[in-house]
Parts: sequence; structure tokens; C-alpha cells
Amino acid sequence: MLSVATSSRAGGLSRREAWALIGAEGAALEALMAEAVAVKRARTGQVVTYSPKVFIPLTTLCRDRCGYCTFRKDPGEAGAHTMLPEQVLAVARAGAAAGCKEALFSLGDRPEAAFPEMRDTLRALGHRTTLGYLREACALVLRESPLLPHANPGVMGRRDLGALRPVNVSMGLMLENVSERLCAPGGPHGDAPDKRPSVRLRTLEEAGRLRIPFTTGILIGIGETWEERVDSLLAIRALHERYGHVQEVIIQNFRHKATIPMRDHPEPSLLEMLRTVAVARLILPDEVNLQAPPNLTPGEYRWLLRAGINDWGGISPVTRDFINPEAPWPELRELREVTAAEGFVLRARLAIYPEFITRREEFLDEGLRARVAALADDQGLVPEGRLD
Repeated sequence: MLSVATSSRAGGLSRREAWALIGAEGAALEALMAEAVAVKRARTGQVVTYSPKVFIPLTTLCRDRCGYCTFRKDPGEAGAHTMLPEQVLAVARAGAAAGCKEALFSLGDRPEAAFPEMRDTLRALGHRTTLGYLREACALVLRESPLLPHANPGVMGRRDLGALRPVNVSMGLMLENVSERLCAPGGPHGDAPDKRPSVRLRTLEEAGRLRIPFTTGILIGIGETWEERVDSLLAIRALHERYGHVQEVIIQNFRHKATIPMRDHPEPSLLEMLRTVAVARLILPDEVNLQAPPNLTPGEYRWLLRAGINDWGGISPVTRDFINPEAPWPELRELREVTAAEGFVLRARLAIYPEFITRREEFLDEGLRARVAALADDQGLVPEGRLD
């Protein structure tokens, strides 16, 4: 196996090197994790960030049927909903009262293409598409609350990305994996046209062309190989090297649930997470932030810090994780204590990362710059003591 000492630091790993390192065990894994943490410390020092947010599930209707998803619903199914503007605003105001800074919008992919009920709902709301309604909802939150929207609505074309940019400080789309094999009949993406890698990569590329700060990531444990994980991270790196827009990469682990088609599929182990996180830190350019959700590794999430992450993602005191409702967020006090015990300092951030506030403001729509600047300190973070 290739030793970490012979490999390059962040952003320099070749495919061959990464394929070798991602299988590290024992002392080799310890060395890999130590190198990843060294890269993290060189980049952000003692600081580990999180985003105080509210989760706004605008609609649970979705035309895709992924084998691991409990979020999507059909019309009439228990839990199916499309939020009205007043419901969106009520959640945003509750979040603001609790000190949140981000409004995370999540929703299903193009439900109007599959369900006449959604077309009727959109018509009643004055819209033809779900993404058009999303733009109105983001604008409403910007206008009527102090929160900053971050939309994560699935696949988007250039026109939709351009329309959403003025009302979002950042946007996101999980790449999940570049493997076409996972889209075969019977696979986790076999009935999910919007999970085709080429389609999702096109959205990431258009976001880069439009200079949108973008969050993406991979989902591990859904049947992909180690090599496919590496290739997915390399694809993200290539896009960032071309456009400079990837603000954050999430390493998210599959969680089985009783009601999903993949309910008998094994979850990835903590060891798998650590290998993947550490290799991701060495594959990705050092300016790209690395996140793993603490609520998906309950009781053991401190280990993710030892593998090189520098961000915990969104933590909400108001709303649950609607994608993984069985996995509650850790209490902020606990998260702070765990972070401190590992030698780091927890700081709150906005939905747009500091790099795009303090040094690369051209990635932020001109109409949002003053608003963001007023919420950030000179490091681009939420000023300490300003969570109320």
C-alpha cells in the first residue's frame, strides 16, 4: 500500500494514490488520518464550523424513487405536503427567534412532471414549476426574515440556477456517486432519472459557470465500490479546479430505515467513514471545506474530526433532519464540548462560507453582499455572541 508520506497534500492525490490509500488499515490508517488533520489545521487552524439553520422541506413530492429515501412521498401518502408561503415564513421566523442564520430549502425533484396534483397546487400558487415557486419562497424569507436562504432542490438547469442566484447566498446538489452502474434496474438509482451522474454533473458545472457558491458531496454505503467513491471525489475536484465554486463537500453515510426498499442493506462502518473522509481531505483542494453530519454517526462523531473534517454542517434548534428523521441533531452544548475535547474551537458560520465573503465576493450576487457583510465578522464567520 502507498504510504501517506509519498503522497501529495490536499488536492494532489492521483487516482492511483487515492485508490491505494482508501483501503488503509492499522498504522497506515492512523498515518492517513493524521495527514488529513494536518491539512485541516493548516487551512482553518483550530476552528471547526457549523451552520445554525432551519430546515424548510418545501415539498416532499418527487418524481424520483431512490432505494434509500424516506423524504419523498406520493400525493395522498401520509406525510406528503407542499408548504404554503405562510408556513415557510412561520418556520423562518421561528428559526430567527432561536438564533438561526440559514434557511435550508430541500424538496423533491420536478414533482410536477409526475403528479397532476402538484401541477394543480402550483397553478393555485401562481407558478408553473416547483423551482419557480422555490424562488418565490426564498425571496419571501429574504424579505421578511433575517435568514439567508440555501436551496438544495435537486437537478437544476442554467435558467433556474440563474433565477435562484439573486435570492440564495449558496446552493447545493449532492452528486452522490458517478457510477452509472447504480442506475441499473434494481439499483439504488434504478427508478430515479435525476440521479444520473451526467445530469447531476451538468448542474454542478452550470453552477460553476454562473459563479454560485456550491455545496455537493457523496453518499457512501449504497452499493458503490471504494474506487467509485474516489472517482466521485475526483469529479468534484475537477469541476472546482475549473470554476472555483465548490464551497463544501459532504461525506454522508447511508442509514437504513424500516420503510425503504434498502432496509436490509448494511450501513457503512465507522472505519469506512474515516477512510473516506481522510482520503477526501487529501483529494480535494485545501480551500474546499469538508463536512460529515454528526447526527448520522451518533455517539462516535468525534472520530470524524480525527479524519480531517472542518465543518459539522447545519444544526437546528427548531427543526428536525427531514432527510434522516430518525437521527436527531446533537445538542449544541454537546457538540461544542466534543469539538473542544478534540482540540478545536466551534464557531458558527453563515450559509455561505467565509472564503466567498472575505476574498471572493464576485461569487455572491451583488444585491446580497451588503446583507451578508452585515452578518459576518472580519473572518467571515458569525460574530461570537451574535446567535440571538
